[in-house]
Amino acid sequence: MKFKKFFNTKLVSIHRQCLCLVLFGLIILSFSANGQTWSLQQCIDTALVNNKNLQISRNNIKLGTERQGEAKANLLPKINLSADYKYFLDLPYQLMPQSAFGGTEGQFKEMQMGVPHNISTSIQLTLPLYNPQIYGGIKSTQIAVELNELQYEKSEEEILFEISNIYYNAQILLHQQHFIEGNLANTQKLRKNLELLYTQQMTKRSDVTKVVLQEEQLETQLELVNSNYKQVLNALKFLVGISFQDDMLIEREIKFDVPAAYTHLSIVDLDLALTQKELLKSELQTLKNSRLPTVSLFGSYGQNGFGYNEEPNEFLEFFPSSFTGLQLTVPIFSGTVTQRKIKQKKIEIENSRLQLQNIAEQNNMLVENARRKRLVTKQTIDNTLNQIDLAETVYHDMLLQQKEGTSSLTEVLMADNALREAQQSNLSAIVDYLKVDLELKKLTGNISQQKN
Repeated sequence: MKFKKFFNTKLVSIHRQCLCLVLFGLIILSFSANGQTWSLQQCIDTALVNNKNLQISRNNIKLGTERQGEAKANLLPKINLSADYKYFLDLPYQLMPQSAFGGTEGQFKEMQMGVPHNISTSIQLTLPLYNPQIYGGIKSTQIAVELNELQYEKSEEEILFEISNIYYNAQILLHQQHFIEGNLANTQKLRKNLELLYTQQMTKRSDVTKVVLQEEQLETQLELVNSNYKQVLNALKFLVGISFQDDMLIEREIKFDVPAAYTHLSIVDLDLALTQKELLKSELQTLKNSRLPTVSLFGSYGQNGFGYNEEPNEFLEFFPSSFTGLQLTVPIFSGTVTQRKIKQKKIEIENSRLQLQNIAEQNNMLVENARRKRLVTKQTIDNTLNQIDLAETVYHDMLLQQKEGTSSLTEVLMADNALREAQQSNLSAIVDYLKVDLELKKLTGNISQQKN
């Protein structure tokens, strides 16, 4: 009877302590000396600043803006300065008609003309007056900037989604960790007491062996959960953008609310596909415009210097030279290259149209599946709560039966394990609900609310 009373007291203590450890994470971890507790919102806010992929996306936006400025700069005038010096070892020859000097008509005589030193300098200006390809390039780079901004928004959503999922995984592992630690501590106490009772021949050796086996199983589970928890924390640190050596603690409390239905907003993937289609259309129009003529204004001003360095007539003199004009360029035939490029671009636009339809239809399907899955996980939460109530009833019945001597230690331990499994299933169901709810936010375009 002493053993039964002692045993019942210990199992009730185990049950109460385990229940306190796992009841929806209401016990908050205290701060460690070197660690800080990170909320999910803190992880998201830090990642928005430190995450390397987001930094690359922000740089791509800046890069696109610079490319747009480069395209606009093609409308500005281009000014070039050039200079050259030539020293003729052999002066160039010219054929002069002999009739100019009183000779025979139709006869020519070669003559070397000029001076050995020739210097020329000029400054040239070119200004495009009409160039449809430049305007097409400006429009394309403007669309490309919008595309980079959407890419950044998509990267943000992916980071938010991934961090939230990993954070939920870490929370459930933390619950499992402390749950196992509490059960292991109580199991060790129970083992020591049973060993003492065994030495007093008040219990069987098999009862001690069963508890020892359960202790070893808990130790193995704890080691595995600790390893998984560290791996998940490392992944979370990487996404947040902090060093692996930094200490990080996460909130143990799992915040669980049943939200209202989400409004179906515009999704980034669809916006990206639409913008890519607009970019393809702009590129197609630029290709078509390449068949149009271009008009440019150009002008030049320079000095030509001629020098002679032999006596008695040494000199170096400069003479001005300037001109201005218009240049018209009309493409006549490009070997069907432009025509081929236009056909390729039309095919790309058709593929873009099909991709848009595919994204819209796929998103509708995924939204419907996510809503159904969220409904199922909500029902699972309710079912696991009922299972906890049933498991508690069975557990207390086993305690009473064991006290009366109608049930064995094995049956009581099995009932206790069933209760702990029901509690853990409830936690897993809550996290599964949070994950599918997060997925539904992403599919309906509401995930950006995580930043607020």
